[in-house]
Amino acid sequence: MSTPTAGGSPSREDLAIPDFDHLPVGSLQGRVRTLDAEQLDQLLRFEQAHGKRTAVLQVLRSRAQQLAAGAAPTGGDPAAPAPEAAPPADAGSPVDPTTAGEAAPAARHGLAADPSGPRGGRDS
Repeated sequence: MSTPTAGGSPSREDLAIPDFDHLPVGSLQGRVRTLDAEQLDQLLRFEQAHGKRTAVLQVLRSRAQQLAAGAAPTGGDPAAPAPEAAPPADAGSPVDPTTAGEAAPAARHGLAADPSGPRGGRDS
């Protein structure tokens, strides 16, 4: 366990939720429900010292009030893979030269000699 940073803020490595400072608010709402009051306090102190994201602070304070009122942490793993993290890429693309479409001819826009152009091949 690392030592707290200056000002009493825990270090990033000590937080109960990995990459806490990079997660969107929507992902945090469910994750903080699994934390106890001490873990939540660590996140709150870290956010106040570093990100100061208003919406995140609101989520953390709201959950702290719920815990103070008697709510219990829910089941789950706050360190579980994040749904917003893309899964690893597959081995390859199903597209190859045999499945590619035909090349389309380049569009010819606005050429005076082109009878299909805007003037229809007429002289002005």
